[in-house]
Amino acid sequence: MPLGRNPSRILALDVGNRRIGLAVTDPLGLTAQGLETLERKNKRADFDQLRRVVEKFEVAEIVVGDPKHMSGDAGAQSAKVATLAAELRQRFHLPVHLWDERLTSAQANRLLRDAEVSSRRRPGTVDRMAASLILQSFLEHRSAQNTAGEKSSKLEP
Repeated sequence: MPLGRNPSRILALDVGNRRIGLAVTDPLGLTAQGLETLERKNKRADFDQLRRVVEKFEVAEIVVGDPKHMSGDAGAQSAKVATLAAELRQRFHLPVHLWDERLTSAQANRLLRDAEVSSRRRPGTVDRMAASLILQSFLEHRSAQNTAGEKSSKLEP
């Protein structure tokens, strides 16, 4: 996939049967910004739309929300998402990370309800916000790991 510059952004996906919520980092990779929700049609159309997003935002990595059960076990939907993640790796030749998304949709719904967003406008908005929450959680975890790594390297002689 030819890109003009070095890609640096991370794309997050909140995968559902009818829609895929999308969020991308800012150019510095610090914050998550929701994008227009992708309405699913078929595999080919979905991957074509995702390819356009990857190219437009010069994506370097993809994070896919992993819908595990509250117990932490993987279910049928988690298996579907793992298959999609493998296909994304193969098609886009990018690192693809599965990220625990438990409660992100519930949190997104709560935030939208608190913001008094009408229930008619919520479905696509929930998906976009859930993708943003997945990505923000991933970024915070990575930042914490980097900070811990810096601290331990300062302790070494």
